Amino acid sequence: MVTLQLLQKPSLNSLFSISHYNHHNAAANSSAPFRLNIPRASSANSQKSRRQLIGETATATAISLMSGLSLSVQKGVAAEDLSEWERVYLPIDPGVVLLDIAFVPDDPNHGFLLGTRQTILETKDGGSTWVPRSIPSAEEEDFNYRFNSISFKGKEGWIVGKPAILLYTSDAGENWKRIPLSAQLPGDMVYIEATGDKSAEMVTDEGAIYITANGGYNWRAAVQETVSATLNRTVSSGISGASYYTGTFSTVNRSPDGKYVAVSSRGNFYLTWEPGQPYWQPHNRNAARRIQNMGWRADGGLWLLVRGGGLFLSKGTGITEDFEEVSVQSRGFGILDVGFRSQDEAWAAGGSGILLKTTNSGKSWIRDKAADNIAANLYSVKFINDKRGFVLGNDGVLLKYLG
Repeated sequence: MVTLQLLQKPSLNSLFSISHYNHHNAAANSSAPFRLNIPRASSANSQKSRRQLIGETATATAISLMSGLSLSVQKGVAAEDLSEWERVYLPIDPGVVLLDIAFVPDDPNHGFLLGTRQTILETKDGGSTWVPRSIPSAEEEDFNYRFNSISFKGKEGWIVGKPAILLYTSDAGENWKRIPLSAQLPGDMVYIEATGDKSAEMVTDEGAIYITANGGYNWRAAVQETVSATLNRTVSSGISGASYYTGTFSTVNRSPDGKYVAVSSRGNFYLTWEPGQPYWQPHNRNAARRIQNMGWRADGGLWLLVRGGGLFLSKGTGITEDFEEVSVQSRGFGILDVGFRSQDEAWAAGGSGILLKTTNSGKSWIRDKAADNIAANLYSVKFINDKRGFVLGNDGVLLKYLG
């Protein structure tokens, strides 16, 4: 078992202990679900009807040009109406920021949606409608949890949040139990990945990575020290801005094969980790602007977002410091996340409802107008599979992919 060295912080053995909790039982929220759909074509007949309507509208417009109607305006309305996304309205407070979403592999219509203000929503129809979910073991009088990450493998699921909370289910989310954690855990838990039978991988914003194989009762450290300790040893190694590091990640993303990429809190450099490495590896950014977010493409390469709307793609696959910029129509708004639906198709989302699409692995992008009239920032793009995807934003904004 590897011991996490934390510059005079406790060892791993003292970080995780099993204890008994007295939970405050609370009645389940009985708010009924509600949903308002942007008018959509939901069947072949309705699609045909819509196309006929658009054609009739265009014809009528051409005839009535003298009355001041613009054909370009009509085309704009038609393009927006035929967007590949629709908004799903949620029974939550407007100020909630949505943070993560996951579905049960054995029941693909059954999923959970997380957010700030102790928000957990549940769907059993593929994400069309959602209801608030009460978890008594996660309800404490003095805390208002921010649920950061959720992951399922089979019927086993995990949730992590801030203040430190870890929830586990073995029955597809019908029941959740709380796994006790030490108050001296290094950093806040920001990410968890279900990896197998009673197994998971958990990451904190200070760079600690822990692995369990027995349902969370015991954990071992996958890295030997936090990122701060690593940088203290390597500050003279040529990493620009390392001496100003505040000790936390702003974002962290995991590849399907277990590699991580994380962005420093100030966005002035990034770090990577591969299974088997004892430490995080810092890397200089190759752009003048600070990094906003980074993640993995479907082909195993990296994408990199900088503040102000810039998008870079790594040359080749794997971990590298060689990137090239791609032209995007971000209108100056920051792009906050990228999600790949397939190796060729991906979507990018960001500030003020910006939504972009590529069909050639990111080489070129076009703007989708689905969220133009939504006054919200879109923080996360999640594709569950090639037919189901979601965009999560602030103020309770959720977009569902229609294809």
